Amino acid sequence: MKTVVTAEQMQKRIRDIGRQISSDYEGKELHVIGVLENGFVFMADLIRALDLSLVCNFVKPYFREMLQGNIATTEIFFAPELEVRDKHVLLVEGLMQSGITTEFLIRNLTARGAASVRLAVMVDRPSQRRVLLQPDYFGFLIDEGYVIGYGLGGPLLGRNLAYLASADEDLQPSI
Repeated sequence: MKTVVTAEQMQKRIRDIGRQISSDYEGKELHVIGVLENGFVFMADLIRALDLSLVCNFVKPYFREMLQGNIATTEIFFAPELEVRDKHVLLVEGLMQSGITTEFLIRNLTARGAASVRLAVMVDRPSQRRVLLQPDYFGFLIDEGYVIGYGLGGPLLGRNLAYLASADEDLQPSI
């Protein structure tokens, strides 16, 4: 493994993002929604960097593959369903790659009447984007390799690291 972003760099960037979000939402209550699993560590540190009244929730995406005729499709679901009507929502992701799941969730929250929906991402991989979506706040642009640490990684490897590191995907232990 090779360190890509140190723990100190992570904390400094989170403080900077926190100041910007606090300024953008000054005087408003913010509903922060973390996307599990990759977003939980980033969200924990980010909310401590916010000088705002806030409410925290989490959602977890679920996918179901379907075959309709000869066409395979994937349905995306999120649980739990959250009440966001007239609320200012900050969606927090640890990693954004294709953006498909994130775009779906943003459209869903907007359709359910959120006053505003913005996106904060710790690691952005814009070269892998498959939809036109840019985060409103991001920590680091990292396009190379498999990144672990700071909540990112597999079920058995890397999520507990206080920094980001590049690793081989085959380092992931099998269950």
